[in-house]
Amino acid sequence: MKALVVPRHGGAEVLTQVELPVPQPKANEIVVKISAIGINFIDIYYREGRYPATLPFVDGMEAAGIVHAIGSDVKGWRAGDPVGYTGILGAYAEYTAIPADRGVRIPKGISEQQAAAALLQGMTAHYLVYSTYPLKKGETVLIHAAAGGVGLLLVQMAKRIGARVIGTVGTDEKAKLAHQAGADDVIVYTRQDFETETKRLTDGKGVHVIYDGVGKSTFDKDLNLLRPRGYLALFGAASGPVPAFDPILLSQKGSIFLTRPTLGHHIAAREELEQRSREVFEAIASGKLKLRIEQIYKMGDAGQAQRDLEGRKTTGKLLLVP
Repeated sequence: MKALVVPRHGGAEVLTQVELPVPQPKANEIVVKISAIGINFIDIYYREGRYPATLPFVDGMEAAGIVHAIGSDVKGWRAGDPVGYTGILGAYAEYTAIPADRGVRIPKGISEQQAAAALLQGMTAHYLVYSTYPLKKGETVLIHAAAGGVGLLLVQMAKRIGARVIGTVGTDEKAKLAHQAGADDVIVYTRQDFETETKRLTDGKGVHVIYDGVGKSTFDKDLNLLRPRGYLALFGAASGPVPAFDPILLSQKGSIFLTRPTLGHHIAAREELEQRSREVFEAIASGKLKLRIEQIYKMGDAGQAQRDLEGRKTTGKLLLVP
């Protein structure tokens, strides 16, 4: 089978296509024949070495396809079942083996490409607005990268709850997408200072919560935009990692809260994985949540896909197909 391996840490050019044997399932595993692969910032973090992994490794953390083979102890799965997963390295390949209890059954009405586009980003948006900071009707939220894959889903979920949504984007085109998703106000940060604008839009009161997947370039101003006892949910670092700081700053800014959550801790239990994925899939199938799959790349173009994502040139979701 074809697979994309990271032989050493570095830029997108290190991704190397190789031939590997089709994996055989261990007793508790299923082998997935992959038809669609989600491209995410976490793939870049592993490739760069920000997240540890033993070299060489197959990149990628999200995919969908059908069950190809089943381990001897596996119950509840059959060959041919549609399945998606996230949170396990090895997705940039034609086949991969995963623990059976980490697979999610794709329901009728959801395609494999939709599943690969929705699991990581959809469940990330879900845990942020329903668990990390349970957003309430009438509250005000600031969402960075509001036209990105997670951002567009966050905007929609926040509006369904009844919150006032302020988004930041880099271009007018992205501003239109954020407005279409439901954002009440959109700040184009390349020509407007988002701190000044957010203060103006909130009459100086600030926001109840900030969902920030950008990191380094937004962090300092974020701290100035929260109401007393507000929440900053820093769930990514698209612009780079946040520098070290003295936690007393949080008290000086209004006894604010800072958390750095990850999806893995919000789907660790099988019941929670099933609940989040089910609610995301149901919202998509009913039309309440709209996915934007911007571009589909061939396996050999994975390096370019990652460069496009790193350059923050994209909106919505990017997929690879074997």
